[in-house]
Amino acid sequence: MDEDVWMQSQSGRRKQDFGPKVNFKKRKVRLGSFCGLPGTSRDLVLRMLREPALVDFQPVEQCNLDYHPQRGSAIDPHLDDSWLWGERLVTINMLSDATLTMSLEEPPAELGLGRVEGEAGVDVAVPLPRRSLVVLHGEARHKWKHAIRRGDVRARRVCSTFRELSAEFLPGGQQAELGAQLLDIALSFGGSRRQKQ
Repeated sequence: MDEDVWMQSQSGRRKQDFGPKVNFKKRKVRLGSFCGLPGTSRDLVLRMLREPALVDFQPVEQCNLDYHPQRGSAIDPHLDDSWLWGERLVTINMLSDATLTMSLEEPPAELGLGRVEGEAGVDVAVPLPRRSLVVLHGEARHKWKHAIRRGDVRARRVCSTFRELSAEFLPGGQQAELGAQLLDIALSFGGSRRQKQ
């Protein structure tokens, strides 16, 4: 990854994006200069497909992120878009251990954690050992926000997050034709920042 160009991102992070150009507010997707996921990811994607929960996973976007404590790297609690991105978010944690914070603003009654006025909801610290893979889906994907807190970045952390398409872009969806085109490009594994310099 370090042979490709890292771009400055928000909150002290650096990133490499391999995916289409997206305007989430206007719900527009453009191919732009999208050449596919990086060739170096082909074997990794094939290995992910051997996992039962990912047997039909077809990533259309890969975002590499570089966190470093000296830059104060973090990402605030958020939910990833669900108009374009599908059910599963897959992240591979590299270089160092990290902690993923999952938060729920309104805990369900069955947890017995009723909200106290003035207090936040529920936070759960999820250890991400170096070289681990995490899949967010279901309620973890759609109800629980996820974050990497500044204080939880103790050494350089690099991660790759892979996203699949939502039902709107799959066969039978309103934008199935565009979805098929995006998948063809993504899975050609022709992407590299070095080619664009």
